Amino acid sequence: MIDLSSEMADLWASLGSPAAGRSRIIQITAARTGEGASTVARELAHYAARKAGRSVWLVDLDLVTAAQHAALSAQARRYGELSGPVQASPDGSAFFTVEPPAQTADGTTWPDGGYLAAHRVGSARWWVTRFQRERLVGRQSVRLVPTADYWNALRRFAEVIIVDGPAPDRSRAALALAPFMDQTVLVVSADQADVRAPAQLRDAIVGAGGQVTGLFFNRAVVETPRFMKALLP
Repeated sequence: MIDLSSEMADLWASLGSPAAGRSRIIQITAARTGEGASTVARELAHYAARKAGRSVWLVDLDLVTAAQHAALSAQARRYGELSGPVQASPDGSAFFTVEPPAQTADGTTWPDGGYLAAHRVGSARWWVTRFQRERLVGRQSVRLVPTADYWNALRRFAEVIIVDGPAPDRSRAALALAPFMDQTVLVVSADQADVRAPAQLRDAIVGAGGQVTGLFFNRAVVETPRFMKALLP
């Protein structure tokens, strides 16, 4: 594992300070799978947990593989052991809905938030979410809910919320939820000379009402590659 502490310090500083007394939601995404967005999201959460006064949450929008939970579990020596699951929704809301809804033993509807678990990472003040696909039964499916309800509820309990958004070649989650993020950072591999895909994602996020406030050039050796500067404002 490459130590990205210096890069995360630079990224953290470049994002600026949030409004006084307000939690900050930062989405990390990329135009293509394999650019390293999940690694950047995980390392930024790890860094932020050492800087924030309150808790940091790493929310994984991957509702299929729960990749962040798997990665943290596999690297427990670096990050710390994961705790058992607790509910990741303060009020039962979620950024998705499960259809058709399941019924509990007493005949009430199982809340969407009940499908989302959170695990404390080591002894630090940060948590990672995992969608519990094993709770789905029959022909239940999952659909994103483009509202601010879950994010507003989570803001009351976290100082920083890092959101790992899958690339659009796998899911539209990052784009659909971009309007509810305070900042979106695009991760771009420095060895990828074709900037059309990240430029298109940048424009799509802005068009959807989101804000692209940073670029992270993954695997850059010394400085921002000249051909990447076309993505900068």
